[in-house]
Amino acid sequence: MKKRTVTLSVSVAALALIAVSCGSKSSSTTTAAPETTAAAVETSAAPETTAVTETTAAMSATALKDAGCPDPMVIQTDWFPEADHGWTYQLIGPNGTQDPKKGSYTGQVAGITLDIRAGGPAIGFASPAKQMYQDPSVWAAYVDTGDAIRNATTQPVVAVFASYEKSPQMIQWDPVKYPDVKTIADVGAAAGDGQIRVFEGAAYIDYLVGKGIWKASQVDTSYDGSPSLFVSKGDLFQQGYATAEIYAYQNLIDGWKKPIATALTYDAGFSIYQSAFSVKPESITKDAACLKVFVPMAQKAVVDYMADPKAVNDMLAGYGMAMNWTESSEGNAAATATMKEQGLVGDGITPIVGDMDCERIQKLIDEFNPIEKAANVEGVKDGLQCAEIIDNQFIDPSISLGF
Repeated sequence: MKKRTVTLSVSVAALALIAVSCGSKSSSTTTAAPETTAAAVETSAAPETTAVTETTAAMSATALKDAGCPDPMVIQTDWFPEADHGWTYQLIGPNGTQDPKKGSYTGQVAGITLDIRAGGPAIGFASPAKQMYQDPSVWAAYVDTGDAIRNATTQPVVAVFASYEKSPQMIQWDPVKYPDVKTIADVGAAAGDGQIRVFEGAAYIDYLVGKGIWKASQVDTSYDGSPSLFVSKGDLFQQGYATAEIYAYQNLIDGWKKPIATALTYDAGFSIYQSAFSVKPESITKDAACLKVFVPMAQKAVVDYMADPKAVNDMLAGYGMAMNWTESSEGNAAATATMKEQGLVGDGITPIVGDMDCERIQKLIDEFNPIEKAANVEGVKDGLQCAEIIDNQFIDPSISLGF
């Protein structure tokens, strides 16, 4: 599950929802919100962005229809519309049809109707994979690699494209209170019992405790997303999302409004692909022709969105507000800037956007599977191989972000 950012005044209830979605550097960052935030909002005029978006979506007038793609093509996301989902909305562009009551954003893309579905509260906080298995209209879903591993037998999925190179999932703390804490391991060394506040059930918690990086007694799973205890106590460690809390705590949280220090769970070894675009295993063969066309379009959408995000970010802010969610263009701009500044979005070890490193994931499987098996997690599969949950065959190697 995930998180999201807010508007200028943040209530406890609103912040609780921001963080409820967050489940998601070798050194920590005393993380001020990006100085590029204000500039990012003004990066370019909307018409230019729209033109880029239309080029992305238009790739071929009927390419997806001709490839036999489902129509409508329903993609289940993991939260309210937000910058983290920017590439998906980029496929349609800023002028799609919004249905805030249903949490559906639709538009014509290459001969079919693309339907992007909101997650989180919009689907009763079900995971996107669960929703895909419960609702036959859902063709693809955002699935974190950690969840793909621990649900390999109960809700099997295959990721075919990853918009994130690194997960934005992080732990935050007050850099003045803990000037020597730099990493997730340092958090474990510094925290007392119950001082690490997280949501219950997150895969990365199982990993960090199972690896001995943290002790179970240090973890408080009663966190509900409210910033009040973090602000009032001042000595807590708390989960967050680099694309949300860094901006929110510096600019929006009453009683704080200063930088926080952060460290990514990715850098502690939990090297998942966050919100990877995933389908059911049978789609790999049944929908191969469709995936061969769609995945390069998704790659191109990431490139276009990161190059010129303003029009989509502005639309997402308005759409989120229409869904009674707290969102702003400034927060979305800061999120996009953070994606690049912290290396969350990028080409990775190859000069290709969206491909996934099976060696990295096999290492994670080999470490994480025994932890979950020892905890009697139902969906664990003995001998799970990376190729069962990741498939790069549809990636176009010529498409690159250049960073």
